[in-house]
Amino acid sequence: MVSHFIKSIIIGLPIGVTILDLIGYVARVDGISMQPVLNPDKSLTDYVFLNRWAARSLDVKRGEIISLISPKDPDQIIIKRVVGIQGDIIATLGYKREVVRIPDGHCWVEGDHTGHSIDSNHFGPVSLGLITAKASCIVWPPSRWQYIQSVIPQTRVPLNLISQVIVSV
Repeated sequence: MVSHFIKSIIIGLPIGVTILDLIGYVARVDGISMQPVLNPDKSLTDYVFLNRWAARSLDVKRGEIISLISPKDPDQIIIKRVVGIQGDIIATLGYKREVVRIPDGHCWVEGDHTGHSIDSNHFGPVSLGLITAKASCIVWPPSRWQYIQSVIPQTRVPLNLISQVIVSV
């Protein structure tokens, strides 16, 4: 009986760790920085599925919500929306420069609740190597079950995309 239990742990533990490391896990979202998409009501806390498999190629797109290691505190994982990708020109909101071109291998991330988020407007472009996962869906509470949409607020579209739209019209 005891040997069967130990054998189950010896086999199950590496499999469980591999699944969490490669495929993904459920994480609690704290704070108001991603309101109204995540935690829209102060009385509810959202739990999201963080898809590590989707982030392994580091191919992020504008509008996706990602988890990443905080450039300010490497012990903290933060969740933000990708507003700009490498090559984009971003009008910042209080960063040390008003306009920034995102360098290769980086992206610009922001919280949806403007002014209530520590994001690229505080620490600048983020290395793609800091990305740990993509938020795929809200899994708790049941009343909030939904896939997370990849959209950029109209006011945060990169400047180089605005000029392309104007030229093509």
